[in-house]
Amino acid sequence: METLTLVVIGGAILGFGLVSRKIERSFLSAPIVFVSVGWAASELGVLHFELGGEAIHLLAELTLVLVLFTDAARIDVGLLRREHNLPLRMLGIGLPLTVLLGTLGAAWIFPSFTYWQAALLAAVLAPTDAALGQAVVSSPKVPVRMRQTLNVESGLNDGIALPLVLLFLSACSAHVEGAGGAEYWLRFAALQLTLGPLVGVVVGWLGGEAVRWCRARGWISTPFLRLSTLGLALVAFAGAEIVHGNGFIAAFVGGLTLGNRCTGLWHSLEEFAEAEGQFFTLMVFLVFGATTVPEYLPYVDFAAVVYGLLSLTLIRMVPVSLSLLGTGLRPASHLFLGWFGPRGIASILFGLLVVESSILEPRSEIFAVITVTVLMSVVAHGATAWSGALWYAKHAESFDLDEAEAVDVEEMPVRLSRPPTSD
Repeated sequence: METLTLVVIGGAILGFGLVSRKIERSFLSAPIVFVSVGWAASELGVLHFELGGEAIHLLAELTLVLVLFTDAARIDVGLLRREHNLPLRMLGIGLPLTVLLGTLGAAWIFPSFTYWQAALLAAVLAPTDAALGQAVVSSPKVPVRMRQTLNVESGLNDGIALPLVLLFLSACSAHVEGAGGAEYWLRFAALQLTLGPLVGVVVGWLGGEAVRWCRARGWISTPFLRLSTLGLALVAFAGAEIVHGNGFIAAFVGGLTLGNRCTGLWHSLEEFAEAEGQFFTLMVFLVFGATTVPEYLPYVDFAAVVYGLLSLTLIRMVPVSLSLLGTGLRPASHLFLGWFGPRGIASILFGLLVVESSILEPRSEIFAVITVTVLMSVVAHGATAWSGALWYAKHAESFDLDEAEAVDVEEMPVRLSRPPTSD
């Protein structure tokens, strides 16, 4: 890696870190800064990354594995299942409706797309990223239930959308001449969607038990307790790939299994996600600005911008509002939860899977739409996060304490920060 590249990366991390607390309440956010730095450095000729290069491929795979693993590990499945709460509605009703509405919209706006290509685009853009609205999910002014609903939704919807992305990608590939035919791709998808979860359960269960056993006997140090997260995530991913399953699904299921089997390890998982995991996430945004934005913006046309705007508004907000009917939430809550569905890491990394599929056409047009949608989301959601949190907090002051918005944190199916407990 060139010296100037290291200077840009190190300077961006140090520079933002020095003023990170100061600008928390501004229109700036970490994704905005790192995308801007990557884009500017690329235009100045300082950063040189090849989008299809091995380094970018490794960064993308590693980041997606860690995001899927750690997001899944922080969800309490038992509590999520017992409580018919907001994230369950948004995931079970809102997400499928978002993919459906996004598919219909893509098929209408892009007549040259096949139905499967339209569905693939909709599935790639369906997952949300709470990091782009960090001021919302971390603001004490926003009622806990709303913050945790957005956290839980963004933590699970990437893992739920991933099988759809793989299925639609396989369906697109099956219709390409010389790609192996429908039977081949059907068998391929079946192996990906069955062996992946199986490996994830085995690694999450046995790996978690091994870490817990060694920890109870004082064999494992605190730094390596955190790093064990990376090890288990990578073993799940690689193990599934070896047996021709999908490694990303294995990482997600592995994290879900570990987090709910060995709850005493959550504190270490959280520390890893907030430090090492944050580094990889910021690097993806920097590379996105340095490579994807300049390479695919020339393919962006009026139709791509229109679909991007619809994806961030109606295609997201209408399904969310429909999923919340009957909950007693007021219109302000529908609007708040609907708007703060930013597109970020998952869409970027899922999009790279599309780019790497050499037999899929039109890759450039599809990824151009993904690029402009994520770029608009980074700016719009990052810039409105703090003001949106204040706006909703002002409305929440008028809510009665016995209404749906005022729910204690213990009722939410997400683990909060807490010291490690004995197993």
